[in-house]
Amino acid sequence: MTENVILQLTDVVTTRRCALRIEPSDLDLPLEPLLDKYLKHPPLDTLRQERRIAADSEETLTAIQDLVYLSSDSGSLTGMFEGVEFLHDGRFLDAPDTLYTEPVTIGEKEALVVDLQIDRNGVGYDRNWTGFHRRRWDRHSDTFSGFVAENVEMRFGAERVNRIGELETADDKANFIHALALRIWEADFENYSRFRGRKLVFKSGDETALNIIDGHGGICSEKVQALKFLTDHYGLESEYVLSGPATPDPVPEDRLRQLLDTLDFRYSKRFMRYWQHLALLYKFEGMELLVDATNGNVPFLFVPGAEADRILEYDPKRPVPVRMAVKREDFYYHRISQDIVEDMIFAMEGWIPYVDLVQVFDNELGLCITKDYMVAPVVFRTEKTFDTIRREYIRACEEAGLDCEVSDEWGFMGPIGEAFAMEEPGKVEHIMESYDHLLDRYDEAHGPGHEAGLVVIRLSG
Repeated sequence: MTENVILQLTDVVTTRRCALRIEPSDLDLPLEPLLDKYLKHPPLDTLRQERRIAADSEETLTAIQDLVYLSSDSGSLTGMFEGVEFLHDGRFLDAPDTLYTEPVTIGEKEALVVDLQIDRNGVGYDRNWTGFHRRRWDRHSDTFSGFVAENVEMRFGAERVNRIGELETADDKANFIHALALRIWEADFENYSRFRGRKLVFKSGDETALNIIDGHGGICSEKVQALKFLTDHYGLESEYVLSGPATPDPVPEDRLRQLLDTLDFRYSKRFMRYWQHLALLYKFEGMELLVDATNGNVPFLFVPGAEADRILEYDPKRPVPVRMAVKREDFYYHRISQDIVEDMIFAMEGWIPYVDLVQVFDNELGLCITKDYMVAPVVFRTEKTFDTIRREYIRACEEAGLDCEVSDEWGFMGPIGEAFAMEEPGKVEHIMESYDHLLDRYDEAHGPGHEAGLVVIRLSG
Protein backbone atom coordinates (compact mmCIF):
# COMPACT_ATOMS: atom_id res chain seq x y z
CA MET A 1 0.00 0.00 0.00
CA THR A 2 1.17 3.54 -0.77
CA GLU A 3 2.41 5.63 2.13
CA ASN A 4 0.60 8.67 0.71
CA VAL A 5 -2.91 8.66 2.13
CA ILE A 6 -4.75 11.98 1.93
CA LEU A 7 -7.80 12.98 3.95
CA GLN A 8 -9.74 15.71 2.14
CA LEU A 9 -12.57 17.53 3.92
CA THR A 10 -14.94 19.81 2.00
CA ASP A 11 -17.77 21.87 3.44
CA VAL A 12 -20.42 21.68 0.73
CA VAL A 13 -21.98 25.14 0.99
CA THR A 14 -18.99 27.32 1.85
CA THR A 15 -16.66 25.35 -0.47
CA ARG A 16 -13.99 25.42 2.26
CA ARG A 17 -11.63 22.54 1.59
CA CYS A 18 -8.57 21.22 3.39
CA ALA A 19 -6.29 18.24 2.79
CA LEU A 20 -3.79 16.52 5.06
CA ARG A 21 -1.72 13.36 4.92
CA ILE A 22 -2.76 10.70 7.40
CA GLU A 23 -1.18 7.41 8.43
CA PRO A 24 -1.99 4.36 6.24
CA SER A 25 -3.17 2.56 9.37
CA ASP A 26 -5.82 5.27 9.85
CA LEU A 27 -7.76 3.73 6.98
CA ASP A 28 -8.89 1.05 9.40
CA LEU A 29 -10.58 3.65 11.60
CA PRO A 30 -14.34 4.15 11.39
CA LEU A 31 -15.61 7.62 10.57
CA GLU A 32 -16.11 8.88 14.13
CA PRO A 33 -12.61 8.17 15.54
CA LEU A 34 -11.01 9.36 12.29
CA LEU A 35 -12.78 12.72 12.63
CA ASP A 36 -11.90 12.92 16.30
CA LYS A 37 -8.22 12.37 15.49
CA TYR A 38 -7.85 14.70 12.51
CA LEU A 39 -10.70 17.21 12.67
CA LYS A 40 -11.55 17.74 16.34
CA HIS A 41 -8.08 17.10 17.84
CA PRO A 42 -5.63 17.32 14.92
CA PRO A 43 -1.93 17.03 15.87
CA LEU A 44 -1.14 20.29 14.09
CA ASP A 45 2.43 20.60 15.35
CA THR A 46 3.26 17.11 14.09
CA LEU A 47 1.42 17.61 10.81
CA ARG A 48 3.27 20.86 10.26
CA GLN A 49 6.70 19.50 11.18
CA GLU A 50 6.27 16.44 8.98
CA ARG A 51 4.93 18.59 6.14
CA ARG A 52 1.68 16.68 6.08
CA ILE A 53 -0.47 19.81 5.87
CA ALA A 54 -0.04 23.09 3.97
CA ALA A 55 -0.53 26.46 5.66
CA ASP A 56 -3.75 27.23 3.76
CA SER A 57 -5.18 23.81 4.60
CA GLU A 58 -4.29 24.28 8.26
CA GLU A 59 -6.14 27.59 8.32
CA THR A 60 -9.13 26.05 6.58
CA LEU A 61 -9.12 23.04 8.91
CA THR A 62 -9.61 25.30 11.92
CA ALA A 63 -12.45 27.11 10.12
CA ILE A 64 -14.16 23.81 9.33
CA GLN A 65 -13.84 22.82 12.99
CA ASP A 66 -16.02 25.80 13.90
CA LEU A 67 -18.63 24.79 11.33
CA VAL A 68 -18.81 21.21 12.63
CA TYR A 69 -18.24 21.52 16.41
CA LEU A 70 -19.69 23.64 19.17
CA SER A 71 -17.30 25.35 21.57
CA SER A 72 -17.25 26.29 25.24
CA ASP A 73 -16.81 29.87 26.44
CA SER A 74 -13.12 29.13 26.91
CA GLY A 75 -12.79 28.13 23.25
CA SER A 76 -12.57 24.36 23.66
CA LEU A 77 -14.40 22.28 21.07
CA THR A 78 -17.24 20.20 22.50
CA GLY A 79 -19.79 18.10 20.59
CA MET A 80 -20.84 18.32 16.97
CA PHE A 81 -23.64 20.61 15.90
CA GLU A 82 -26.80 18.55 15.73
CA GLY A 83 -27.64 17.80 12.11
CA VAL A 84 -24.12 17.58 10.64
CA GLU A 85 -23.87 14.82 8.02
CA PHE A 86 -20.87 13.37 6.20
CA LEU A 87 -20.93 12.05 2.66
CA HIS A 88 -18.62 10.20 0.33
CA ASP A 89 -19.44 10.07 -3.38
CA GLY A 90 -23.01 11.16 -2.63
CA ARG A 91 -23.55 8.48 0.03
CA PHE A 92 -24.35 9.48 3.62
CA LEU A 93 -22.05 7.89 6.19
CA ASP A 94 -22.75 6.65 9.70
CA ALA A 95 -20.34 6.99 12.64
CA PRO A 96 -19.27 3.29 12.58
CA ASP A 97 -18.62 3.25 8.82
CA THR A 98 -15.11 2.48 7.62
CA LEU A 99 -14.07 4.71 4.75
CA TYR A 100 -12.86 3.72 1.35
CA THR A 101 -10.32 5.45 -0.83
CA GLU A 102 -9.80 6.54 -4.41
CA PRO A 103 -6.41 6.24 -6.14
CA VAL A 104 -5.02 9.48 -7.59
CA THR A 105 -1.75 10.73 -9.01
CA ILE A 106 -0.29 13.91 -7.51
CA GLY A 107 2.63 15.04 -9.63
CA GLU A 108 4.49 11.80 -10.16
CA LYS A 109 3.41 10.21 -6.88
CA GLU A 110 0.61 7.72 -6.36
CA ALA A 111 -1.75 8.44 -3.48
CA LEU A 112 -5.00 7.30 -1.95
CA VAL A 113 -7.63 9.92 -1.11
CA VAL A 114 -10.38 9.74 1.48
CA ASP A 115 -12.76 12.40 0.15
CA LEU A 116 -15.36 13.53 2.70
CA GLN A 117 -18.06 16.14 2.13
CA ILE A 118 -19.70 17.90 5.06
CA ASP A 119 -23.42 18.65 4.76
CA ARG A 120 -24.70 21.10 7.40
CA ASN A 121 -28.11 21.87 5.92
CA GLY A 122 -29.78 20.37 8.98
CA VAL A 123 -27.78 22.42 11.50
CA GLY A 124 -29.38 25.18 13.58
CA TYR A 125 -28.13 28.55 14.83
CA ASP A 126 -26.30 27.21 17.87
CA ARG A 127 -22.90 28.90 17.61
CA ASN A 128 -21.39 30.08 20.88
CA TRP A 129 -19.99 33.42 19.73
CA THR A 130 -17.95 33.93 22.90
CA GLY A 131 -16.12 30.64 22.45
CA PHE A 132 -15.85 31.09 18.69
CA HIS A 133 -14.17 34.47 19.04
CA ARG A 134 -11.89 33.16 21.79
CA ARG A 135 -10.71 30.31 19.55
CA ARG A 136 -10.11 32.62 16.63
CA TRP A 137 -8.21 35.19 18.72
CA ASP A 138 -5.99 32.55 20.29
CA ARG A 139 -4.99 31.21 16.87
CA HIS A 140 -3.47 34.56 15.77
CA SER A 141 -3.22 36.44 19.06
CA ASP A 142 0.16 38.06 18.35
CA THR A 143 -1.01 39.29 14.95
CA PHE A 144 -4.22 40.78 16.31
CA SER A 145 -2.68 42.41 19.39
CA GLY A 146 0.10 43.85 17.24
CA PHE A 147 -2.45 45.30 14.81
CA VAL A 148 -4.37 46.90 17.67
CA ALA A 149 -1.26 48.43 19.28
CA GLU A 150 0.06 49.69 15.94
CA ASN A 151 -3.16 51.51 15.09
CA VAL A 152 -3.66 53.05 18.53
CA GLU A 153 -0.08 54.31 18.38
CA MET A 154 -0.51 55.63 14.84
CA ARG A 155 -3.58 57.67 15.84
CA PHE A 156 -2.50 58.90 19.26
CA GLY A 157 1.28 58.55 19.50
CA ALA A 158 3.60 56.14 21.31
CA GLU A 159 3.43 58.08 24.56
CA ARG A 160 -0.35 57.49 24.85
CA VAL A 161 -0.54 53.83 23.77
CA ASN A 162 -0.23 52.34 27.24
CA ARG A 163 -2.61 54.88 28.77
CA ILE A 164 -5.33 54.33 26.18
CA GLY A 165 -4.74 50.58 26.18
CA GLU A 166 -5.58 50.41 29.88
CA LEU A 167 -9.14 51.50 29.01
CA GLU A 168 -9.69 53.08 32.42
CA THR A 169 -11.78 56.09 31.37
CA ALA A 170 -14.56 56.81 28.90
CA ASP A 171 -12.11 58.84 26.79
CA ASP A 172 -9.65 55.94 26.74
CA LYS A 173 -12.33 53.58 25.50
CA ALA A 174 -13.65 56.02 22.90
CA ASN A 175 -10.15 56.73 21.58
CA PHE A 176 -9.35 53.01 21.43
CA ILE A 177 -12.52 52.28 19.45
CA HIS A 178 -11.92 55.29 17.20
CA ALA A 179 -8.41 54.14 16.27
CA LEU A 180 -9.57 50.67 15.23
CA ALA A 181 -12.81 51.83 13.60
CA LEU A 182 -11.06 54.39 11.43
CA ARG A 183 -8.45 51.83 10.31
CA ILE A 184 -11.19 49.40 9.33
CA TRP A 185 -13.16 52.16 7.58
CA GLU A 186 -10.05 53.04 5.54
CA ALA A 187 -9.55 49.42 4.40
CA ASP A 188 -10.81 48.48 0.95
CA PHE A 189 -14.55 48.07 0.55
CA GLU A 190 -14.27 45.06 -1.71
CA ASN A 191 -15.54 41.70 -2.91
CA TYR A 192 -12.50 40.77 -4.99
CA SER A 193 -11.07 38.73 -2.09
CA ARG A 194 -13.86 36.19 -2.57
CA PHE A 195 -12.30 35.15 -5.87
CA ARG A 196 -8.57 35.23 -5.16
CA GLY A 197 -6.26 34.07 -2.38
CA ARG A 198 -8.18 31.78 -0.03
CA LYS A 199 -11.40 32.48 -1.99
CA LEU A 200 -13.62 32.67 1.10
CA VAL A 201 -17.23 33.14 0.04
CA PHE A 202 -17.92 35.12 3.25
CA LYS A 203 -15.46 36.09 5.97
CA SER A 204 -15.88 35.94 9.73
CA GLY A 205 -14.66 38.82 11.89
CA ASP A 206 -11.20 37.37 12.48
CA GLU A 207 -10.81 36.45 8.80
CA THR A 208 -11.76 40.00 7.80
CA ALA A 209 -9.28 41.44 10.30
CA LEU A 210 -6.53 39.23 8.84
CA ASN A 211 -7.57 40.28 5.34
CA ILE A 212 -7.30 43.94 6.35
CA ILE A 213 -3.90 43.31 7.92
CA ASP A 214 -2.84 41.77 4.59
CA GLY A 215 -3.83 44.99 2.79
CA HIS A 216 -7.34 44.13 1.61
CA GLY A 217 -10.77 44.56 3.20
CA GLY A 218 -14.36 43.39 3.06
CA ILE A 219 -17.96 44.59 2.88
CA CYS A 220 -20.08 46.11 5.64
CA SER A 221 -21.17 42.89 7.37
CA GLU A 222 -17.56 41.66 7.39
CA LYS A 223 -15.96 44.91 8.52
CA VAL A 224 -18.44 45.34 11.36
CA GLN A 225 -17.69 41.80 12.52
CA ALA A 226 -13.96 42.57 12.42
CA LEU A 227 -14.37 45.63 14.64
CA LYS A 228 -16.59 43.77 17.10
CA PHE A 229 -14.20 40.79 17.16
CA LEU A 230 -11.27 43.06 18.07
CA THR A 231 -13.03 45.19 20.66
CA ASP A 232 -14.86 42.26 22.26
CA HIS A 233 -11.47 40.82 23.16
CA TYR A 234 -10.70 43.95 25.19
CA GLY A 235 -13.98 43.74 27.09
CA LEU A 236 -15.78 46.57 25.30
CA GLU A 237 -19.51 45.90 25.20
CA SER A 238 -21.23 46.43 21.85
CA GLU A 239 -24.29 45.30 19.95
CA TYR A 240 -25.12 45.15 16.27
CA VAL A 241 -27.34 47.80 14.69
CA LEU A 242 -29.23 47.20 11.44
CA SER A 243 -29.40 49.81 8.72
CA GLY A 244 -30.84 50.11 5.25
CA PRO A 245 -32.35 52.48 2.71
CA ALA A 246 -35.98 53.58 2.92
CA THR A 247 -36.61 51.83 6.26
CA PRO A 248 -38.00 54.53 8.60
CA ASP A 249 -40.40 52.15 10.38
CA PRO A 250 -39.44 49.77 13.21
CA VAL A 251 -37.74 46.53 12.22
CA PRO A 252 -40.18 43.69 11.33
CA GLU A 253 -38.29 41.22 13.51
CA ASP A 254 -40.83 38.40 13.10
CA ARG A 255 -40.47 38.50 9.32
CA LEU A 256 -36.66 38.58 9.49
CA ARG A 257 -36.72 35.61 11.86
CA GLN A 258 -38.95 33.76 9.40
CA LEU A 259 -36.48 34.44 6.60
CA LEU A 260 -33.62 33.07 8.69
CA ASP A 261 -35.57 29.96 9.68
CA THR A 262 -36.63 29.13 6.12
CA LEU A 263 -33.77 30.66 4.10
CA ASP A 264 -36.47 31.43 1.54
CA PHE A 265 -35.81 35.00 0.44
CA ARG A 266 -38.31 35.17 -2.42
CA TYR A 267 -40.67 38.17 -2.41
CA SER A 268 -38.90 39.63 0.62
CA LYS A 269 -36.93 42.61 -0.67
CA ARG A 270 -38.94 45.12 1.37
CA PHE A 271 -37.93 43.28 4.54
CA MET A 272 -34.36 42.50 3.53
CA ARG A 273 -33.65 46.22 3.11
CA TYR A 274 -33.49 46.38 6.91
CA TRP A 275 -30.35 44.23 7.05
CA GLN A 276 -28.68 45.64 3.98
CA HIS A 277 -26.13 47.36 6.24
CA LEU A 278 -24.68 46.93 9.74
CA ALA A 279 -23.11 49.16 12.38
CA LEU A 280 -22.23 48.85 16.08
CA LEU A 281 -23.57 50.50 19.22
CA TYR A 282 -21.03 50.58 22.08
CA LYS A 283 -22.08 50.93 25.72
CA PHE A 284 -19.63 52.01 28.41
CA GLU A 285 -19.40 54.36 31.37
CA GLY A 286 -23.14 55.06 31.20
CA MET A 287 -23.04 56.25 27.59
CA GLU A 288 -23.73 54.90 24.12
CA LEU A 289 -21.59 55.35 21.01
CA LEU A 290 -22.86 54.60 17.49
CA VAL A 291 -20.03 53.55 15.15
CA ASP A 292 -20.22 52.83 11.42
CA ALA A 293 -16.77 51.78 10.20
CA THR A 294 -17.76 50.16 6.91
CA ASN A 295 -17.10 52.77 4.20
CA GLY A 296 -18.17 51.93 0.65
CA ASN A 297 -18.92 55.67 0.71
CA VAL A 298 -21.12 55.31 3.78
CA PRO A 299 -19.95 58.16 6.05
CA PHE A 300 -17.71 57.30 9.00
CA LEU A 301 -20.05 57.56 11.97
CA PHE A 302 -18.69 58.03 15.47
CA VAL A 303 -21.71 59.45 17.22
CA PRO A 304 -22.03 59.59 21.03
CA GLY A 305 -24.88 60.05 23.46
CA ALA A 306 -27.90 62.13 22.54
CA GLU A 307 -26.91 62.41 18.89
CA ALA A 308 -26.83 58.60 18.62
CA ASP A 309 -30.28 58.49 20.22
CA ARG A 310 -31.62 60.89 17.61
CA ILE A 311 -30.44 58.54 14.84
CA LEU A 312 -31.82 55.42 16.52
CA GLU A 313 -35.15 56.71 17.90
CA TYR A 314 -38.39 56.90 15.86
CA ASP A 315 -39.97 60.24 16.77
CA PRO A 316 -39.10 61.33 14.15
CA LYS A 317 -36.73 58.84 12.49
CA ARG A 318 -33.61 60.65 11.30
CA PRO A 319 -31.82 59.29 8.19
CA VAL A 320 -28.16 59.42 7.21
CA PRO A 321 -27.77 60.45 3.53
CA VAL A 322 -25.63 57.94 1.61
CA ARG A 323 -24.41 57.57 -1.94
CA MET A 324 -22.46 54.32 -2.08
CA ALA A 325 -22.30 54.24 -5.87
CA VAL A 326 -24.89 55.37 -8.41
CA LYS A 327 -27.96 56.01 -6.24
CA ARG A 328 -28.43 58.52 -3.43
CA GLU A 329 -30.34 56.95 -0.55
CA ASP A 330 -31.42 57.68 3.01
CA PHE A 331 -30.13 55.03 5.44
CA TYR A 332 -31.99 54.48 8.71
CA TYR A 333 -30.31 52.83 11.72
CA HIS A 334 -32.23 50.50 14.06
CA ARG A 335 -31.73 48.71 17.34
CA ILE A 336 -32.35 44.99 16.87
CA SER A 337 -32.49 41.72 18.81
CA GLN A 338 -28.93 40.44 18.66
CA ASP A 339 -29.84 36.86 17.82
CA ILE A 340 -31.29 38.00 14.49
CA VAL A 341 -28.04 39.65 13.40
CA GLU A 342 -25.85 36.86 14.74
CA ASP A 343 -27.93 34.25 12.93
CA MET A 344 -27.94 36.32 9.74
CA ILE A 345 -24.14 36.47 9.85
CA PHE A 346 -23.89 32.74 10.56
CA ALA A 347 -26.27 32.05 7.66
CA MET A 348 -24.14 34.07 5.26
CA GLU A 349 -20.99 32.36 6.49
CA GLY A 350 -22.38 28.86 6.49
CA TRP A 351 -25.61 28.23 4.59
CA ILE A 352 -26.60 30.66 1.85
CA PRO A 353 -25.48 29.13 -1.47
CA TYR A 354 -23.27 31.32 -3.65
CA VAL A 355 -23.30 34.15 -1.12
CA ASP A 356 -20.14 35.42 -2.82
CA LEU A 357 -22.09 35.99 -6.04
CA VAL A 358 -25.05 37.41 -4.10
CA GLN A 359 -22.86 40.19 -2.69
CA VAL A 360 -21.41 41.07 -6.08
CA PHE A 361 -24.51 40.85 -8.28
CA ASP A 362 -27.76 40.73 -6.27
CA ASN A 363 -26.61 43.30 -3.70
CA GLU A 364 -24.94 45.33 -6.45
CA LEU A 365 -21.68 45.85 -4.58
CA GLY A 366 -19.43 44.87 -7.49
CA LEU A 367 -15.80 44.04 -6.85
CA CYS A 368 -14.64 47.33 -5.35
CA ILE A 369 -16.06 50.70 -4.30
CA THR A 370 -13.76 53.63 -3.58
CA LYS A 371 -14.43 57.33 -3.05
CA ASP A 372 -13.99 57.96 -6.76
CA TYR A 373 -14.77 54.67 -8.54
CA MET A 374 -16.85 51.54 -8.61
CA VAL A 375 -15.71 48.43 -10.50
CA ALA A 376 -18.15 45.60 -11.19
CA PRO A 377 -18.16 42.48 -13.38
CA VAL A 378 -20.39 42.16 -16.44
CA VAL A 379 -21.18 38.49 -17.09
CA PHE A 380 -22.88 37.35 -20.29
CA ARG A 381 -23.21 34.49 -22.78
CA THR A 382 -24.16 36.38 -25.92
CA GLU A 383 -23.35 39.71 -27.52
CA LYS A 384 -27.04 40.63 -27.24
CA THR A 385 -27.02 40.08 -23.47
CA PHE A 386 -23.84 42.11 -23.08
CA ASP A 387 -25.32 44.96 -25.11
CA THR A 388 -28.44 44.97 -22.92
CA ILE A 389 -26.35 45.16 -19.74
CA ARG A 390 -24.13 47.86 -21.25
CA ARG A 391 -27.14 50.04 -22.13
CA GLU A 392 -28.59 49.61 -18.63
CA TYR A 393 -25.36 50.78 -17.00
CA ILE A 394 -25.02 53.74 -19.34
CA ARG A 395 -28.65 54.79 -18.76
CA ALA A 396 -28.39 54.49 -14.96
CA CYS A 397 -25.14 56.45 -14.87
CA GLU A 398 -26.44 59.17 -17.18
CA GLU A 399 -29.51 59.62 -14.97
CA ALA A 400 -27.19 60.00 -11.97
CA GLY A 401 -24.85 62.37 -13.80
CA LEU A 402 -21.96 59.88 -13.75
CA ASP A 403 -19.56 58.62 -16.41
CA CYS A 404 -18.89 54.93 -16.97
CA GLU A 405 -17.14 52.51 -19.30
CA VAL A 406 -18.54 49.05 -20.00
CA SER A 407 -16.20 46.56 -21.67
CA ASP A 408 -16.71 42.97 -22.77
CA GLU A 409 -13.09 42.33 -21.77
CA TRP A 410 -11.63 41.88 -18.30
CA GLY A 411 -9.37 44.90 -18.24
CA PHE A 412 -9.02 48.66 -17.82
CA MET A 413 -8.62 49.95 -21.35
CA GLY A 414 -10.68 53.15 -21.59
CA PRO A 415 -9.85 56.58 -20.12
CA ILE A 416 -11.81 55.97 -16.91
CA GLY A 417 -10.34 52.50 -16.48
CA GLU A 418 -6.84 53.78 -17.15
CA ALA A 419 -7.32 56.55 -14.58
CA PHE A 420 -8.48 53.99 -12.01
CA ALA A 421 -5.47 51.80 -12.81
CA MET A 422 -3.10 54.74 -12.32
CA GLU A 423 -4.65 55.67 -8.97
CA GLU A 424 -5.28 52.14 -7.64
CA PRO A 425 -2.71 49.72 -9.14
CA GLY A 426 -3.01 47.30 -6.23
CA LYS A 427 -6.78 47.00 -6.59
CA VAL A 428 -6.38 46.47 -10.34
CA GLU A 429 -4.01 43.58 -9.69
CA HIS A 430 -6.45 41.94 -7.27
CA ILE A 431 -9.40 42.42 -9.62
CA MET A 432 -7.46 40.90 -12.51
CA GLU A 433 -6.60 37.91 -10.29
CA SER A 434 -10.27 37.35 -9.48
CA TYR A 435 -11.37 36.65 -13.07
CA ASP A 436 -10.96 32.88 -13.28
CA HIS A 437 -12.61 31.94 -10.01
CA LEU A 438 -15.46 34.43 -10.39
CA LEU A 439 -16.29 33.00 -13.81
CA ASP A 440 -15.99 29.44 -12.49
CA ARG A 441 -18.41 30.23 -9.66
CA TYR A 442 -20.85 31.95 -12.02
CA ASP A 443 -20.79 29.00 -14.42
CA GLU A 444 -21.29 26.63 -11.50
CA ALA A 445 -24.34 28.61 -10.34
CA HIS A 446 -25.91 29.48 -13.70
CA GLY A 447 -24.56 26.97 -16.18
CA PRO A 448 -21.46 26.97 -18.39
CA GLY A 449 -20.45 29.20 -21.26
CA HIS A 450 -20.24 32.67 -19.71
CA GLU A 451 -17.76 35.41 -20.48
CA ALA A 452 -16.94 38.38 -18.28
CA GLY A 453 -16.03 42.01 -18.78
CA LEU A 454 -15.88 45.01 -16.46
CA VAL A 455 -17.76 48.22 -15.86
CA VAL A 456 -15.84 51.12 -14.31
CA ILE A 457 -17.95 53.98 -12.95
CA ARG A 458 -16.45 57.34 -12.02
CA LEU A 459 -18.22 58.43 -8.85
CA SER A 460 -16.63 61.87 -8.62
CA GLY A 461 -16.12 64.69 -11.08
